[in-house]
Amino acid sequence: MLRFLLRFIGLWLLAGAFVALVIDGTRSISAGRLAITQFGTAWDSLHPSSFDAMRTWIEAHLPVWVWNPGLLSVLLTPIWVVLGVLGLLFVLIGRKRRQQIGYSSRD
Repeated sequence: MLRFLLRFIGLWLLAGAFVALVIDGTRSISAGRLAITQFGTAWDSLHPSSFDAMRTWIEAHLPVWVWNPGLLSVLLTPIWVVLGVLGLLFVLIGRKRRQQIGYSSRD
């Protein structure tokens, strides 16, 4: 059941990555220049209070290098890359294991 849930979430994240890529592509074509939505910008526009709370907590409890350059580089990455990588990780973690059909040595 847990594998199914991980694959399900992973596929939704991959679908979200594809939608974000299409939106960025459409905006780029209509603007005549490259238009990329950054992960941090999207998060801040969707739920600013959680973004601010996360930043405040990280700056108060963790070393400085966790925020800059660690998390800051993730926040500046295009949203379709972040969702795609997370989705791929979830799908890979939730995949079914291959059954080994016996091992024979050639002596």
